[in-house]
Amino acid sequence: MTRFFLVRHGETEWNRIHRIQGSSDIPLNDTGRTQARKAGAVLSRHSFDLIVASPLSRAMETATIIARRLRMPLPLPVEGIVERHYGEAEGATREDLDARFPGDTPVPGREEREAVQKRVLRALSDMSIRHPDADIIAVTHGGVIRSVVEYAAPGRYNEPIRNCSIHSFQHTPQGIELVEFDDPMETIARTLGTEDFSEQNPDEARSPVS
Repeated sequence: MTRFFLVRHGETEWNRIHRIQGSSDIPLNDTGRTQARKAGAVLSRHSFDLIVASPLSRAMETATIIARRLRMPLPLPVEGIVERHYGEAEGATREDLDARFPGDTPVPGREEREAVQKRVLRALSDMSIRHPDADIIAVTHGGVIRSVVEYAAPGRYNEPIRNCSIHSFQHTPQGIELVEFDDPMETIARTLGTEDFSEQNPDEARSPVS
């Protein structure tokens, strides 16, 4: 059984000012790099077999920071987990979007949610075939993680997918199953029975990454 730990990339300036990024290649800001280092510290509570990332620079840099913290090889790019393409909505704020495309007005070039979910699930399935029984970190995007959460646990989680939050899944013969939304890495440790948190700072061990 392959396990996936989907990590949203760190903050960018467009995240900070609430612009839609999609496939626009916006780099991390300094806050995002700090978030990536914190995520690496959380993930260091467990060992992993592989780290992959969306080829967009904000995901690749986040994954590289995490890989260095875990002393792993540099992340491998996986095109199938790139963010949803938002077409003409990219670069817009929510207010801009409502003004330009009110209500159910189609947005030219925007990828359908169903298409995003289909390609992401295919990418995860392909990785599980190539790496059976592996524990894989996949650094990706909010829209991608939301699509997997909605497949595995439809309607159960409406909370935001925060920058550098970690969400754990397992690939079984029945498909992708959610292990924990916003995973503090304690669930997997209890399952494996291999990690000792007794010397962790309690606040660090229990607080979500921000």
